[in-house]
Amino acid sequence: MAERTLMLVLHDVAPETWPDYKSFVEEVDALGRVPISWLVVPDFHRRNPLDAHPGFRRMLDGRLGRGDELILHGCYHADEAPAPRTPRDWFMRRVFTHEGEFYPLGRDESAQRLEHGMQLFERSQWPLHGFVAPAWLLGPGARQALAGTNLTYTSDPSHFYLLPDYQPIDAPGLVWSARSAWRRGMSRVVSEKMLARHRQAPVLRLGLHPVDMRHDFSRRYWLSLVTRLLEDGRHASTKIDWLKRNVLVSSAAA
Repeated sequence: MAERTLMLVLHDVAPETWPDYKSFVEEVDALGRVPISWLVVPDFHRRNPLDAHPGFRRMLDGRLGRGDELILHGCYHADEAPAPRTPRDWFMRRVFTHEGEFYPLGRDESAQRLEHGMQLFERSQWPLHGFVAPAWLLGPGARQALAGTNLTYTSDPSHFYLLPDYQPIDAPGLVWSARSAWRRGMSRVVSEKMLARHRQAPVLRLGLHPVDMRHDFSRRYWLSLVTRLLEDGRHASTKIDWLKRNVLVSSAAA
């Protein structure tokens, strides 16, 4: 049987969200070798500049030493653009999410924010291969700007995309909406259906958010699911390590 992989991905990683994740990460570490992909926000909502939090950055240094991956996740994780003018934009920016930072931006502003984040990683001596936009939303200008970087990949809920050409690679992901009890209940039902559908998928991504950690129901589900997938024979990997083993080598050979 071909190798089946799971990826544990923590979204919205910042000093103010670390307390949500801390005990969960400790429990995951106790399971054994489970590398984690951390989606790091350079200045979450403009109140969490990482340069002002050396202790938090040292924690991330330590995670790299364990074999984890740090991924650039937006710049401010906040949609600060002028109000939407079309029904579609209103839906995407006011109903689907209020944090689609890179959805309304033009190429130049997107490039400036990407550069800000990449410089932070460079100053911190953190290897950087991937970028994930807040809410996975990339507008046309942001897509152009991202293609102009030397980053390897981006992703949305169902695919990786190799840069600069946005070559798609199937990578189904599970994610919850955990803001209310009924949403958590529905999220569990949907997740279990997706698990059955993708049982033999080569890679399965688990996308966790800080709000998931604030409710025992969702928190216990994610920890139990990691355990179940490991017991079912899945190998845990970071995003870039899986891509290097399964995609980038073959792409280079071609």
